[in-house]
Amino acid sequence: MESIKDKIAIIGMGCTRFGENWSQDGADMIIDAVYEAYQDARLGPGDIQAAWVGTLRSGLSGTLLADSLKLKSIPITRVENQCTTGHEALRNACFGVASGMYDIALAVGFEKLKDTGFPGMGVGRPPHPVWQQLWTSPSAFAYIAVRYFKDFGLSAEQGKRIIGQIAVKNHRNGSQVPKAHLRREVTLEQVLSAPIISSPLGLFDCCGTSDGAAAAIICRGDMARSFRADPIYIKGIGLAVDSMMPFFRPGFDYLGFEASRSAARQAYEQAGITDPRRELDLAEVHDCFTITELVNYEDLGFSPRGRAWQDVAAGTFTLEGELPVNTDGGLKCFGHPVGASGIRMAYEVYKQLQGKADLPQRQVRNARLGLTHTLGGPPQVSAVAILGNEKG
Repeated sequence: MESIKDKIAIIGMGCTRFGENWSQDGADMIIDAVYEAYQDARLGPGDIQAAWVGTLRSGLSGTLLADSLKLKSIPITRVENQCTTGHEALRNACFGVASGMYDIALAVGFEKLKDTGFPGMGVGRPPHPVWQQLWTSPSAFAYIAVRYFKDFGLSAEQGKRIIGQIAVKNHRNGSQVPKAHLRREVTLEQVLSAPIISSPLGLFDCCGTSDGAAAAIICRGDMARSFRADPIYIKGIGLAVDSMMPFFRPGFDYLGFEASRSAARQAYEQAGITDPRRELDLAEVHDCFTITELVNYEDLGFSPRGRAWQDVAAGTFTLEGELPVNTDGGLKCFGHPVGASGIRMAYEVYKQLQGKADLPQRQVRNARLGLTHTLGGPPQVSAVAILGNEKG
């Protein structure tokens, strides 16, 4: 398999503030994100040769991007792939440039949820006639928490304290990020005493619903330093889609997701990564629920199977730890405007790898390689991208 490593670079990024953006529609947020990216790259609309826009259901075609940005007579494609939609826009832009068809391309992800009443992911899907007639996202991920606690020897109280530490970590990180939706630290006691949403998951174990947009300008890797001194190179990007609903899938154990493992293998192979815990300097992972982040540690190779809870207890993934994860607070603090999340994650890693985190206390020291990861479904779809600040 041919690798995409260093053939593509990001030379400009932008991101709106995520939250209840009542005063903005989708077009307003797209303009804010893209014009920040233009300014960052020192480029303008006339430099964009092709564009991809990712949204779950806030737009029907690429014409919204054309109208918002006054892009004229260039190819613009709308993509959607559940929670990986933002990554899908980025992945398509990368392959469009890597193919040699374009030198410069734009990837945008956005979602406008707060005005619609739509929570991002639906209620009542999939309607299994016995198990999941009233399925919700919290109830589905609660299965995972119960199974993980049981299989790896944690009492319900111990398990809740472990995933509660993930909520505390992410809220602490997000409290320092001006563009985050929820900017308040919480204590473990607050997490444990919060209302239960779907046992054992409480209020602070669940991400919120937000509006937001993010954008990336992509160019050929060999051109990148002609635009800026600190481009960020795409080292690898993987996508995997599973078939069948989990409850019909032989061997599905509710302890992780093969789609994440497969997408990670693809990205690691392209990037030449063999020991992600040691080689990566930070990661942004899909924390729609705290238990999701916990199993992601194992699926992405950060922790051995059944041992992630011990790493959480040891502080491995805190901002000061061995491998900082969700340094901006993740979905827990930004919410999950579905089409925007994948590129928002890339925005955080991009800034960290450039040494440009918005506050000095947030900056990961000597960061060279970062990972972004999204997970959706069911059935599962996952995307993983590896970014680096050095070529070669």
